[in-house]
Amino acid sequence: MAITVDPEPVWDQPNDVPEKWIETVDNNVEVKLPDGSQIKGIFPYGASYWTRTAEIQTEQANGTPQSFFLKVTQNAVGKAMVSGEYQSMKALHDILPELTPEPLAWGTFAQDENVYFFLCEFVDMTDDLPDVETSMKMLAELHSKSSSPNGQYGFHVPTLQGTFPQYTEWTNSWEEFFTQSIKLVFENEEISQGFDEEVQQLCRETLSKVVPRLLRPLETGGRHIQPRLIHGDLWDGNISADVATKLPVIYDATCIYAHNELELAPLRPVRHRMGKQYVRAYFRHFPISPPEEDQDDRNALYCLRFDMVSSMLYPGNLRYRKLCVDVMKYLTEKYADGYEGWAKARGEEIISR
Repeated sequence: MAITVDPEPVWDQPNDVPEKWIETVDNNVEVKLPDGSQIKGIFPYGASYWTRTAEIQTEQANGTPQSFFLKVTQNAVGKAMVSGEYQSMKALHDILPELTPEPLAWGTFAQDENVYFFLCEFVDMTDDLPDVETSMKMLAELHSKSSSPNGQYGFHVPTLQGTFPQYTEWTNSWEEFFTQSIKLVFENEEISQGFDEEVQQLCRETLSKVVPRLLRPLETGGRHIQPRLIHGDLWDGNISADVATKLPVIYDATCIYAHNELELAPLRPVRHRMGKQYVRAYFRHFPISPPEEDQDDRNALYCLRFDMVSSMLYPGNLRYRKLCVDVMKYLTEKYADGYEGWAKARGEEIISR
């Protein structure tokens, strides 16, 4: 498949969360800190498009210093954002605690019931990417140890992609779940960027031809996959290395139980520093799902969803949409015969959905 040069993200809108919310520690945040914590200060830390983030420095009851990470947002979208992040980070931490900061709480500010927070352990991180082999071995371990509580795809609370809720309804089939998921993304992207006849036609063909062709074979012909807990937005902006241990740390999760290979979608765009070397390392620890020959195009399909999310988050910036159009043209032309043509050519029973 030809490589299309990716656009750089464009963000020229001001952060609408007032900085005053991280100038002091709200009472409802303070009560979630460990008993005996004495607050020494709160300081802006990091950068975020839709939130304010800070480090809370404390002295613990035993006299040792300890810091905590605070994220503050507002309105209904902000509430869904931090509640979903808390449940996501808790699910990840419960499975592999050494891979994530410990989440402590989410809630509402005492000062303003329209302001919401997420509180977790503070981890001092480097500015570098973690070791390729170590990070992908731990990611594969996370996936292999996780299992859906009901055997279905989805998540028990809404989780967001940026400021948009993603599809999380419990669903039996991965093909059905992904179809509903990317369909919602297509719809939100059109709302954000406006109607385009070519884009709409390519979206329809992707749903009717490409998705069944690349995903139905995962669950037919004696082949099986299991729902695995994924971080959901694992690009190089959401992973780093612990200064003290050098181990990888992942954060800003938006979890779902999904086909584990969906996790690798953000590793495809050339604009990201994590790339093919991480994908190759991952598959040394978690085998490619059969049909193995479809893996790269499955990844392109999964990355289409990721890039369509990028398009819907930046209204007026059509460069991501143009990138997605190129990918959809490639996939719809290659798989014009759909699943039925593939199954017939292989002599497999055609399974209707």
